[in-house]
Amino acid sequence: MPTPDRIIRLNTVLDRTGLSRSTIYRKIAEGTFPAQIRISIHGAGWRESDINRWIADPVAWRPEEETGDG
Repeated sequence: MPTPDRIIRLNTVLDRTGLSRSTIYRKIAEGTFPAQIRISIHGAGWRESDINRWIADPVAWRPEEETGDG
């Protein structure tokens, strides 16, 4: 059985990537970092698998819909 994809919050993303908050949001706007997903009215997070893919290759990362991986 596959491991479920966890949703991680901003502080975890900051720790794992080493990027600043403003850099993350700038990269999201540029399309070079995974976008957040809504988890509640006032909450959002990232799929851990998306962040792991970005960490593995930040320069070549593109959204799955552009790469055909998903």
